[in-house]
Amino acid sequence: MSSLNLDDFTDLIERPDGGVRRDAEARRERQIVPPGSLGRLDDLGEWLAAAQSAVPVRPIERPRVVLFAGDHGVAELGVSARPAGSAGQLVREVLEGGRPVSVLARRLDVPVRIVDLGLDCDPETLPADVARHRVRRGSGRIDVEDALTLEEAATAFLTGVAVADEEADSGTDLVVLGDVSVGGTTAAGVLVAALCGTDASVVTGRGGLAIDDLAWMRKCAAIRDALRRARPVLGDQLQLLATVGGADLAAITGFLLQSAVRKMPVILDGVVTAACALVGQRIAFRAPDWWLAAHDSGEPGQAKALDRMALEPLLSQGVTVGEGAGALLALPLVQAAAALAAELPEKPKESEAPAVSGDPAEE
Repeated sequence: MSSLNLDDFTDLIERPDGGVRRDAEARRERQIVPPGSLGRLDDLGEWLAAAQSAVPVRPIERPRVVLFAGDHGVAELGVSARPAGSAGQLVREVLEGGRPVSVLARRLDVPVRIVDLGLDCDPETLPADVARHRVRRGSGRIDVEDALTLEEAATAFLTGVAVADEEADSGTDLVVLGDVSVGGTTAAGVLVAALCGTDASVVTGRGGLAIDDLAWMRKCAAIRDALRRARPVLGDQLQLLATVGGADLAAITGFLLQSAVRKMPVILDGVVTAACALVGQRIAFRAPDWWLAAHDSGEPGQAKALDRMALEPLLSQGVTVGEGAGALLALPLVQAAAALAAELPEKPKESEAPAVSGDPAEE
């Protein structure tokens, strides 16, 4: 894509191969375990076959966790249990192996990639490969000002596109997608409320560390005020991300759309990735066919977004920590579905079935 024209994605994104999915369904009917007896694992295996254009489905051998990071100015209002500008510390803890996603990734032997789009810290405190994509230091306070300039939003979006291309080119066959942010769930709530036409209170959750009632009211007010700024730009998705999103959210949106272009399946984590997916759906209606919703985080904004995209979470474990941890929990389920679809033997054909002896009572 030589220039940023969001309408291009509508033409570039195809649905997973319906003919291959029908072949996968037919193969499933021939396997020794009755169709439907594996529950959603049947559907997952068929979805993967269509995404890969392969029957039997290939195993998921090169998954990767990709986390987009940023600080949001709206956190200055006390809408998060974490201090404003502290997402950089979370990134360092992930890299040092001390966060839930780090532990799960080690256990599942999945590499983790972090991309800094807008952390509010000195880039020299982070590894160069993390900080090299930074668009700006922190996003604007969306209740009173734009998160980004339109140029910054375009740069962040195209960064997400480039990261998706890098992953697809390197052989990544499935992405576990998450965010590392402070204030990100507030921006996500604004996007969901704007795109679903709902009020702030409907989408305002308590975040990863369960903020108290006073913080929840501050968050609800911030979403309400930002929503007033979002509604006039609903027709322009890039302007919407610039007005009330953030550099990390713009990059996630670009990453999701380009992953669909490259036919690379993605597992969504919590409300932030769900909100970006909703923006992506508005840009290219076929794109959600390439995404899975990992889990129900309990955030009302996530539930609203997933319902709008007709995506049903695979798990419901009450995981609110973010950072891709909940999405990573769903990975073994997807890998199990692929293995079952590929490795369960088929029933012998009638002509190959062993002869049945006569009734012993007659002998």
